[in-house]
Amino acid sequence: MTRLRTFVPTSALALMLAATSALANPAGAPSDPLCAYEVLEIPDWLRNQTIYEVNVRQYSKEGTFAAVEADLDRIQDLGIGVLWFMPIHPIGETNRKGTLGSYYAVADYLGINPEFGDADSFRSLVDAAHERGMKVIIDWVANHTAWDNPISQSNPEFFAKDENGDFTPPHGTDWTDVIQLDFSNRELWDYMSRAMEYWVINYDIDGFRCDYAVGVPTKFWNFASSRLRAMKPDLYLLAEAEAPYLNQHAFHSSYAWPLHHTFNDVAQGRKSASSILDQINRQTIEFPTGTLLLNFTSNHDENSWNGTTAERLGPAKRAFDTLVFTLPGLPLIYNGQEASLAKRLEFFEHDPIDWSNLSESDFYRKLTALKASHPALSHPDASFHRIPSDHDEKIFAFTRMLDSRQVTVVTNLSAEPLTFHLADSHITGTYQDHITGETITLGYPARIALEPWNFHLLVR
Repeated sequence: MTRLRTFVPTSALALMLAATSALANPAGAPSDPLCAYEVLEIPDWLRNQTIYEVNVRQYSKEGTFAAVEADLDRIQDLGIGVLWFMPIHPIGETNRKGTLGSYYAVADYLGINPEFGDADSFRSLVDAAHERGMKVIIDWVANHTAWDNPISQSNPEFFAKDENGDFTPPHGTDWTDVIQLDFSNRELWDYMSRAMEYWVINYDIDGFRCDYAVGVPTKFWNFASSRLRAMKPDLYLLAEAEAPYLNQHAFHSSYAWPLHHTFNDVAQGRKSASSILDQINRQTIEFPTGTLLLNFTSNHDENSWNGTTAERLGPAKRAFDTLVFTLPGLPLIYNGQEASLAKRLEFFEHDPIDWSNLSESDFYRKLTALKASHPALSHPDASFHRIPSDHDEKIFAFTRMLDSRQVTVVTNLSAEPLTFHLADSHITGTYQDHITGETITLGYPARIALEPWNFHLLVR
């Protein structure tokens, strides 16, 4: 049986956080969710970083915080600046899926999954990451809880009910191991935001990745975001969503889901290379200026449910990983990608990553280093411009520029070798290929030959 940490009721939690909450809300009353907020500024520390998603259960044979901490030097050497931990809370037992259950069936918002360790071992992991200059964000599941989360008994009014007055899983899902919260109850706002504050106060975390963010009212996120950022102004908030309205006042970043799906479609021959530019243009138009979307080729959902990068991208994997790091946005690496993760990790069972082959580490290390060091990939004033070619349906080429600093990417996103021409006077000159070290000179027009799914990452 999973041992649940002693529940701290809303009133006790309020007392525990009262001193710190007063900093966020000097009047002592709940913040007005209807007041005007400024559009969020991205924390300066984030712009040139790579986010690394840690699945503690599958990270090691031990499946513990201590095992992750023991590997922090390797992760740091990979060039990682931000660690995102999938939910670290106790997992519900009622209606549990599989043997170990879903991380997203939270049984205690203030507790730690005993399978992973305890409060001291998690705090040690956070401290060790901070000592290495890395930031830590944790997953937050606000839409629903496990059936046996203590608040289902202490505060049943926090939950949605069906026509019979019974708890219900989120409508339209097969998430039978969780029950839907009801954010029309204003007291739930205070409970949930104070529970988030608890992790900032007690563990000094640097932000939250908020699960299924569109399933929770935007006004709540605006409210919670304001309180959290008053407490820690450079806190980072990432929405698992692709909804521009969430990035007006609540979140700094969202997922670039359509771009990710476009990558898969191009790799599988269902769309042309030009469809990538269509998505970049759409994002630029729809999202508030300054929003950084999360770019990725894999994450825990994609790997477990839709396939490995080898399954979805095949020989195009490196080309699309390069786009993840060089297109506007923030890059994500899912743990194990640097070890050529070749299997779909089980979601409800212990299924450790095989770390015996780290042959992709050098490739990712080069990408993270360029992202960290080159202002054309991180500065808010850096430009993005597609370079026209005579094979635009198969060639995707672009340049990122800040003053005289420039990164030019040329990719053959097709299954055939191509010789083509690029027509842009701004790219003439001599470059070094950041991956191969080769010196390449581009004229006007530039004549280039690339093998299937091959690319140049050119820097000057």
